[in-house]
Amino acid sequence: MSKLNRDVLYLIFEEFQDDENTLHSCLLVNKTWCEIIIPILWKNPWKNLKREKEKSLLNVIISHLSGESKNNLKNLGINFLENLYQKPLFNYISFCRHLNLFKVKTIINAIDKDSEKIIIKNDIFSLFINEHTRFTHLYIPFQVFLIPGTKCCFSEIEFLSCNTSVNDNILVELTEICKSIKELELIIEVQNNNYQIIKLIKTQKKLFSVSFLIDYLYNNTDETFRILLENSLIRHANTIQYFKATRQPATQILSSFVNLRILELDCISIDTWNCLENLSLPFLQILKANQVPIKALTRLIENTSGFLIEINIDYKNHDELSNKRIIQVIYQNCPYLKYLKIMLINSNILELENLLINCQHLDGLFIIIYNTIGNIFNWNNLFEILTKSSPITLFKFKFSFYPSYRQIKFESLKLFFDNWKERYPMLLQFSQIGGNMDDLIEVYKVKGIVKKYDNYLYGKDFEF
Repeated sequence: MSKLNRDVLYLIFEEFQDDENTLHSCLLVNKTWCEIIIPILWKNPWKNLKREKEKSLLNVIISHLSGESKNNLKNLGINFLENLYQKPLFNYISFCRHLNLFKVKTIINAIDKDSEKIIIKNDIFSLFINEHTRFTHLYIPFQVFLIPGTKCCFSEIEFLSCNTSVNDNILVELTEICKSIKELELIIEVQNNNYQIIKLIKTQKKLFSVSFLIDYLYNNTDETFRILLENSLIRHANTIQYFKATRQPATQILSSFVNLRILELDCISIDTWNCLENLSLPFLQILKANQVPIKALTRLIENTSGFLIEINIDYKNHDELSNKRIIQVIYQNCPYLKYLKIMLINSNILELENLLINCQHLDGLFIIIYNTIGNIFNWNNLFEILTKSSPITLFKFKFSFYPSYRQIKFESLKLFFDNWKERYPMLLQFSQIGGNMDDLIEVYKVKGIVKKYDNYLYGKDFEF
């Protein structure tokens, strides 16, 4: 393994870029592996940064300061530098491709004394923003003032996340420098929005991913700004393939995205989303919706062209008829569906069976069950249909139910496992169930019926 070409090793280790524990273990093997893995780990040092690790990261960053800078800081009364690491073996900052200015400010705040924070801030920013660094991802908080060197280090930016109230000097400079932004994430404010950002959008050449994020607490927003912002996307309508919004658009901009592949709507419940009802997105592949009315989603799915492979509908209560209708529309219009998250009402379990029969590519199913007074969910019926009618590809299950005290019975779950024999071992998650269920599941893990199991759906979630 150690004799493999460095380029091959890099490609292998890059597959583990989201598994820091594995990479940390591998870099101890030998010098070559270490030299290959360090740039991967430092590509985005802010990812998954825990609060207790902020001070350590700050110390590593400060260790990159020159001897002259450290002496100047000491002369200004910065005393904690004496206990820091010596000059690092690697220039870690040179490997950084993600610059998260919000995180930089956060770790600076890990310094105990306010007076020291103010003095050392510019020195830390200078380590990142200079003619020797190159970034592809930039995250800008509310108000920051950039220092010289931005033209070199930001000329290759492909991802930009910023607040729409960010100051003029940043936006003017970014508009001049950045022409190849592919992914744009905007946090839209209620007021004091900077209209210069519209010019920034218009000057891009390769924009394909856009997120407009508005705080859930804000019912009233700057409507004029939102209209101009959305209209600025029209010239990019043919290239945009991903769009995310946390509020219903102020215009009919969604109808312009003729090549949209992914639509993500994470919203507050006051929006009607009537704009979805006559919307045609023929190439849509992934639909994620939270707090979007079921009627609007039903019409949207009905107007797609059969390319949907993932539907994720979360947290929107609806009646039996609406539940039945959306399940029908899904199995009538989504033959290639691979993943489905949906609420299921007891009276529509048979419609779920029709979905299992018609969606033969399904491999992941997340069912949200809401028990109501006088309408207790029939788990036996559900499990019988899952074992009888699931396509051979389906083996990943998640079940969430409310209220939690109306849980699955021991005998129902045991029967489900017994009838799953000779199928692919399942990946299984439940919202909290009783301890005796855990013991039962462990038995079926030993038997090879269950491959992986988590008893707590949120916070300890495995991906499908």
